[in-house]
Amino acid sequence: MKNKLNILPENPEESTDKPLGRFPKHLHRAMPKGGTLPKTSQILQKWGMNTVCEEAKCPNRFECYSKNTATFLALGKDCTRACSFCDIDFAKAPKPLDPNEPSNIANAAKELGLKHIVITMVARDDLEDQGASQIASIIREIRKEIADSTTEVLTSDFNGNFSFADHILQEKPEVFNHNLETVRRLTPRIRHKATYERTLQLLSYVKEKKCSRFIKSGIMVGLGETKEEVFETLHDLKNIGCDIVTIGHYLQPNRHKVTVKQFISEETFKEYEEYGTKIGIKHMYSGPFVRSSYNADLFLQ
Repeated sequence: MKNKLNILPENPEESTDKPLGRFPKHLHRAMPKGGTLPKTSQILQKWGMNTVCEEAKCPNRFECYSKNTATFLALGKDCTRACSFCDIDFAKAPKPLDPNEPSNIANAAKELGLKHIVITMVARDDLEDQGASQIASIIREIRKEIADSTTEVLTSDFNGNFSFADHILQEKPEVFNHNLETVRRLTPRIRHKATYERTLQLLSYVKEKKCSRFIKSGIMVGLGETKEEVFETLHDLKNIGCDIVTIGHYLQPNRHKVTVKQFISEETFKEYEEYGTKIGIKHMYSGPFVRSSYNADLFLQ
């Protein structure tokens, strides 16, 4: 498929208005063969599950489904924020929370045979506690159904009310994740309400609470950032004690979202991973199709 976007070289200082044409080979994904893709879809439908795989059009969803894996999207599927990179639906007043959602997620995870369960959430700025107590309930239900499981949560920034995160931290999820998404300079254009500093502050707050074994964050590249800015971001994450960092390639989900500004080579992804490891980040995952929840259990093996 020809790319109709204006894609720029890796160095934004060498930008051009000329389209680069086709996507490079390393940004193409082959369809998985066999596996349990249909079965996974059936289980998710049975329990009425929303997944970030579907709602955010993740490029890995078919691979993950073929391995009986999915990432749950909690608090409904409508977000109260409209970030310029994200394809999840926006609504000023989403539907009320489903009281059966915690048990449904736990039952779906059990039927899928999941041992490491990743729960992401839409931002729910309309709720008194931003939805934190619902996430806590989901963790409790998962542990009730799957005693030997581990949990990973990817939360919003709670509009800076970090005490809301305490509802979740009391349940001691093994991994607490909040994505930085992009470098400092690009944050105002890429994210709706969240700020670069607030994200670092939340991650630092969670780290100091010592309720989760791992603190995690991630960014996208291909948005016009420089290598120096990525290195600076890795330093910022290291300085607040981030244990796990993911770096993946931004891919425009639809024509209304921010366009890709450059193709990032596989060599550059490797350079980012090596740099993060060198400065002391314990677990670095960097590659074109790396996403926050993609193969999220690898660090536990």
